[in-house]
Amino acid sequence: MTKISIIGAGSTFTQEIVMDIMLIQGIEGGTIALVDIDEKRLEIARKLVLKIIEVSGKNWEVIASVNRREVIAGSQFVINQIEVGGLQTVRYEYEIPLKYGVNQCIGDTMGPGGLFKTLRTLPSWMAIVRDIEDLCPESMILNYTNPMSAVTLLTSRMTEIPVVGLCHSIQNTSRQLAKYAGVPYEELKWRAGGINHMSWFVELTHQGQDLYPVLREKIQNPDLLKKDPVRFDTMKYLGAFVSESSGHFSEYIPYYRKRQSLIDLHCNAGYNGATGYYADNWPTWRQDNDDKIQQQLEGTLPLELKSSNEYAAIIIEAVLKNESKVIYGNVPNQGLIHNLPQNGVVEVACMVDRNGINPCRFGSLPEHLAALCRSNMAFFDLAVGAVLNNDKEMARHALMVDPLSAAVCSLAEIGDMFEELYEAERDFIPVMK
Repeated sequence: MTKISIIGAGSTFTQEIVMDIMLIQGIEGGTIALVDIDEKRLEIARKLVLKIIEVSGKNWEVIASVNRREVIAGSQFVINQIEVGGLQTVRYEYEIPLKYGVNQCIGDTMGPGGLFKTLRTLPSWMAIVRDIEDLCPESMILNYTNPMSAVTLLTSRMTEIPVVGLCHSIQNTSRQLAKYAGVPYEELKWRAGGINHMSWFVELTHQGQDLYPVLREKIQNPDLLKKDPVRFDTMKYLGAFVSESSGHFSEYIPYYRKRQSLIDLHCNAGYNGATGYYADNWPTWRQDNDDKIQQQLEGTLPLELKSSNEYAAIIIEAVLKNESKVIYGNVPNQGLIHNLPQNGVVEVACMVDRNGINPCRFGSLPEHLAALCRSNMAFFDLAVGAVLNNDKEMARHALMVDPLSAAVCSLAEIGDMFEELYEAERDFIPVMK
């Protein structure tokens, strides 16, 4: 019997993932185990999942507990979507770096915000992985938690249990590119690879025609350029479109957020790069989502089964039914992208069947694009190493190689910023040596 555990069930991903699972044809029942340390959010998630199952007409059992060891045993798939101390720390991670001139839009993957989210999240996740090894060692881990690369990298270094990091940036971006180029999505052909949030569409064609000249012509229209300003500017100078949104991507490279004039030029409202966009809005988004779910449970808002573009259910279906599917996953490199660190995690096309995740060899990225990926991978390597070795100095060094912090601050300033953040978040980070 199929068993799927969702750790951090209070996350917004739960509704989409469970709907997708219910829409798998031929899989009529099983067990979904829900875990969250917040009893209130866990109960909301339990009621939501039961409602989705009721609407689907299928025969799934739901079990839920704040103690994961009570419910995850025997799981075939463990979906990770935890958030550790985010509401309490989001202002620190935006406002303290801003004092030093480090201007973040999202700040949950790279930069000061990304580092301290890593330091908060990974110790809790390590304990969860040990329980997975003990109670469901034959499972597969599907990770949605950011920082995606860091969580997946740590998992691959501490356990033999297969892990894949899942995102929606390739799916979303490929659809955006079809729209920008004015071609049917079903006819778009691409080849993409790199790391999470920095995968590069190195080939983009429609019926054999290279679409990059088309896109370069189209962005002469300032209205189109404003829709995706950082990514189009990057494409113009580096020759390839990147997988993450303009605002988020602007934090991963040293070019766009190091002075206000550049932010004003390239980073406009919302996800296109607004200063403090995540810190200012995430608590509201979370509450709005909770309110929507409550209305769905009360029947004042319809709950309709519809598929998302997430990969979790695609993987589950491919494994259980042995039907080959292709996804883009974050996996240990191991020869997949030749000019990226072999001990790191990369994002590539993967074929999935009953044998699990089978990554496809990509080859080499254009060297200038690989260099930008390597700068981020060095940051993740140091951040993960800091947690595995309980090494505060290694964590400080991670921030010193962060592209955005380095573009703005001296080494001394980065050291001071690190210490101020460390002190502010002492209640959320295990004491480091």
